[in-house]
Amino acid sequence: MEIRKALPKDIPGLHRLLSQVLEIHHQGRPDLFKTGVRKYTDEELAHLLQDENRPIFAAIDESGQVLGYAFCTFQQYKDDNIFTPVKTLYIDDLCVDEACRGQHLGRQLYDHVLAFARAQGCYNVTLNVWAFNESA
Repeated sequence: MEIRKALPKDIPGLHRLLSQVLEIHHQGRPDLFKTGVRKYTDEELAHLLQDENRPIFAAIDESGQVLGYAFCTFQQYKDDNIFTPVKTLYIDDLCVDEACRGQHLGRQLYDHVLAFARAQGCYNVTLNVWAFNESA
């Protein structure tokens, strides 16, 4: 398995996993999350893949299938009233294919993101998890 920045050819696999996450969210909070829809269009995903401030990492198997991802965003509050101007890498979304869960792939993705954040001079990494998502 390889973890690398996601590429346009990964878009179908990213959509597949984004749908898995959406269903978990819908089951946990149907009052907030719809079912059977896409979070992004192909065009929006293609644009995100080009955005250096929003890196997306993909875990790829030897056949090129996307097994997991981490959507990230750089955050830095400059001239803010309460926050110091430290550089943070926020993990907006992290997913492992339901068929691969329990194999520590999520930990490998997380460790990859941590190493990337260090190399980019980040002070910290932030990841939030919904309380209903107990396996995460």
